[in-house]
This record gives sequence, C-alpha cells and structure tokens, in this order.
Amino acid sequence: MIDLKDVTKSYGKGLPAVSHANLHVDKGDFVFVVGSSGSGKSTLIKLLLKELDTTSGHITVNGERLEGMKHRRIAKYRRRLGVVFQDFRLLRDRDVYENVAFAQRVIGKPTRVIKKRVPEVLQEVGLAGKYKSYPDELSGGEQQRVALARALVNRPDILLADEPTGNLDPKTSEEIMKLLDEINQRGTTVLVVTHNREIVNTMKKRVVTMHDGVIVSDEEEGGYHEA
Repeated sequence: MIDLKDVTKSYGKGLPAVSHANLHVDKGDFVFVVGSSGSGKSTLIKLLLKELDTTSGHITVNGERLEGMKHRRIAKYRRRLGVVFQDFRLLRDRDVYENVAFAQRVIGKPTRVIKKRVPEVLQEVGLAGKYKSYPDELSGGEQQRVALARALVNRPDILLADEPTGNLDPKTSEEIMKLLDEINQRGTTVLVVTHNREIVNTMKKRVVTMHDGVIVSDEEEGGYHEA
C-alpha cells in the first residue's frame, strides 16, 4: 500500500527533514510513526499526501508513483486517502451531517448515496444522535469522531492520522485509538503519527521510530523509546 525507497526531503541547508527513508506498509497494516518534535514525522505525512515533493527517492502509494504525478491527478489521488489532523479542521458553519456529506459532495456523489452513506459512517464512529449538532456544540473527542467520519465516508484504502489525539484528554485519546483499531480491523490500512507514548506502548502495534529525519527502528510489536 505504501512504499518508500531511499526517500530524502531537504528544505535547504542543514539536515534533511527526511533522510534516506525506506518503509514498506502492507494492506491492512496498522503502523505508528513516532519520534520527538522535528524528527521528520509531519514531513513524512506531507510527502504521502503529495503536499511536498521528494528531493530524491521514490514513493509509491496504492500502486501509484508520486513523483512526477500530474497536478490534475493529485486531487483524485488524495480522494483515496482518509486524513485526520490534530486540529479537526471541521467547517464551523455546518452541522455534523453536512461536515461529513461535504467530503462526498466534492467528488460528485449523488444525494441518494449521501443520504445512505453519511448516517452509516456516523453510526460507525458513535455519533448517530449528533448529526444536527454544530462543531462548537461538541467536545474535542466528538469533533475528532466527526473528522474520522469525514475521512472514512468515501471508504478510503488508507487512513493517515497526524497527531489525532494531540488535543484530547487521556480517556478520550484511548477511545479514539480504539476506534482507529476497529477501522483497521475492517480492512483499512492505518498510519498514525503520534507523540503519545502511553497509547503506543499499550496498543502493541508496529512502531516506526524517526530521529533527525532518519528511520532508526521498525518493530513489529514495538514501544515508544527515545531514539
């Protein structure tokens, strides 16, 4: 599903943000990417989203080579990815239903499909009763569930989560991670960038550790250790 071969990303002088990274993620994997601030985790996500181009090396996602991808193709490529951020990025002037439906409207799904799919995905994330609420009426955990529903509504092959529990308390963080685990068990490949040592150590998933742009370890049932 995701393949990085000798990938380097430099922003100019100094150490590269990502240096000679090799990473292979199979369909159905659940992978944590961990490391201190400035270790290259967020740059890695941006490279996978095609927000940044590699300086050298090759990235293949879902069978598509990212370098040299035509601009008009990028939007279509991103539609096959679900993405969740630390700051939720919800539309404040729209209710929960419309926030999730928006992701289907932009790709031209007919109204009858939206009316069927949006309630399904809200049910999956435990928000069936909140579809008329606005983001400001929801807790942080509920807002992140809306963001997850929006990321999942188009049934992506891969879900990228960048610090999804960064703004949440420990109990809510645990609930969101449990939800991500359930999503993974339904077949979605999940890659989570996080600082949350406790969750990583509890969940016993594959852990990729970065330090100064370098992947320094890749453990099948790893923990979060300082590099």
